[in-house]
Amino acid sequence: MQSRLEIKEIQKQLENLPLWDFSSETISKTYQLVDFKQAVEFVNRVAELAEQMDHHPDILIFGWNKVKITLSTHSARGLTHLDFELSTKIENLFNNLKIED
Repeated sequence: MQSRLEIKEIQKQLENLPLWDFSSETISKTYQLVDFKQAVEFVNRVAELAEQMDHHPDILIFGWNKVKITLSTHSARGLTHLDFELSTKIENLFNNLKIED
């Protein structure tokens, strides 16, 4: 079982994740994509990462081209290293996004 992180460690981890928000016991970020199709493709790729890690974020598609990702480790009732590992992978995925038209 993952150990819940202390606030100092959370703040340190957030230094490497610009534009991610920390709120109570979660971290989240909203991504803006080109269109709805690309937003859905991004969500599908995030889902593949989540399945590989067996760690599943809350995902919201809204405004036809925006995707909000929220991470927390429910079993730890807060944030763990697993949340930051997945958020880093999501950032890398978004930064290297190449989606076919």
